[in-house]
Amino acid sequence: MIKLYEFFPEENILQTLSAKLSWSHFVELIGIPDPLQREFYYTLCTYEKWSVRQLRDKIDAMLYERTAIATQSEETIKTELQQLNPNADINPDLVFKNTYVLDFLNLPHRYSEKELEQALVENVQEFILELGSGFAFLERQKRISIDTIDYHLDLLFYHRKLRRLIAIDLKLGKFKPKHKAQMELYLRYLKKHEMQAGEESPIGLLLCSEGNTEHIELLMLDEKEIKVAQYLTELPSKEWFADKLHRAIEIAKMNTAK
Repeated sequence: MIKLYEFFPEENILQTLSAKLSWSHFVELIGIPDPLQREFYYTLCTYEKWSVRQLRDKIDAMLYERTAIATQSEETIKTELQQLNPNADINPDLVFKNTYVLDFLNLPHRYSEKELEQALVENVQEFILELGSGFAFLERQKRISIDTIDYHLDLLFYHRKLRRLIAIDLKLGKFKPKHKAQMELYLRYLKKHEMQAGEESPIGLLLCSEGNTEHIELLMLDEKEIKVAQYLTELPSKEWFADKLHRAIEIAKMNTAK
C-alpha cells in the first residue's frame, strides 16, 4: 500500500485507473521501479484491456524495451501515452517492436526465407500474438505486377486501429539499403491499387534475422512508413533486450545531436 501511494500520488489518476484495473493489476505495476515504464504498461493495459495474466506476460516479455517508441525521448514517450485513447489514432511506434521473438516456430539451425514464411503461416495465430493486438492476416505471397514484372510480398496484414495495410517482408541476414528500396516499391503499389477509402497509407515491416542498429538508424532516420526489426528464433535473456535498447538510445542521441 505504501508503494501504491508512492507510485500513484495523484488522486485523479489513481481513481481513473482503479475504475479500470483490479488490485492484482496494481500488484504487477508496483513491481516496476521505473516510472516511465510503469506509465507505459498501465496506459497500454487500460487501452487494450489486458487481463492480469496478459499484463504479467507483457512485462516478462520486455514489451517496453522492444517497442519502437522506447528509443525516443522521455518527453515524446509521455506525450504519446497521454494522447492515447480509444477515439484517437495510435502512434505506429506504440504498435511495432524493434525485436520480435519467434521461438514458437521450431525452425532448424539453418533455414531459408521460404521455410521461415511457411512456418509463420502455419503458426499464424502465435505470430499475430507476437505482432500485437489489432493485426489481421490477409494474404501470403501477394502478387505485385509492375510493368509486366511480377514481385511477391511475403505477408500482407491489416491493422484495425491504425487503419492501414501492413506489408511484411522477411530477410535472412542484416538490413541492407536495397531492402528499403524494394519495400518502398511495394508500399507505393499498395497505396495506388489496394488502399481503400478511410484508410491511412500502408506501412512496411522488414524483419531481418540479424541486427545492425546503427546502420538502420542512419538509413531510416526520417522514415515513417517503413519499420525495420530483428526477429529471433530463440528467446534471449532479459539483459540482452536491455542492452540492445541502451545501445539504440545512445545511437539515437548521437544522431539527434548532429
